[in-house]
Formats: sequence, structure tokens, C-alpha cells
Amino acid sequence: MADAKKTPRHEIMMFNRKKLEISGVLNVESFDSEEFLLETECGFLCIKGQNLHMKNLSLETGQVSIEGYVFDLGYIDEQGGGSKGKGFLGKLFK
Repeated sequence: MADAKKTPRHEIMMFNRKKLEISGVLNVESFDSEEFLLETECGFLCIKGQNLHMKNLSLETGQVSIEGYVFDLGYIDEQGGGSKGKGFLGKLFK
């Protein structure tokens, strides 16, 4: 029998730093007009910008669309794959 483990699928498409199409989103942790924090199949993704707003959201399919001016996006990784508690928040608020 083949390995039943699901391979994570996560893609990001950016159009002129003004629109993001993101797949593989598991949860929207927080968002405002300057920052989005998304839990994805490949880790936590932090998006920073100006006048950011969510255009579409479907957690059933894992699709999120964000519009606004994007300054930065990056992943916040957990070392060792442990719990997301103190380590994650410690890195986020460093």
C-alpha cells in the first residue's frame, strides 16, 4: 500500500505587489490593514504592507486573496517542530 501521508500543498502568487493569491491556508490567526498572520500547510506566514484587506477567504479550500501594497512576506518557523505556544509568540513579539 502506498504511503497515505498527504504532501503539503502551498502556493503564493503575487501580482505587482498589490494582490496576493495564497493556497494551502489552514487558519487566519490575525489581520489588520498593516499585517496578516496566516497558518499555512508549510508554516506561519506573515505579510506586511499598507492598506491590506482580505478580498476572498475560503478555509474549506484553503484559498485567501489579499489586496493592498505588500512590503514584506516571510515565514515564522518553529525550531524542532514543537508546540506553537511560547516559542512562536516569543519570535513574533521579539
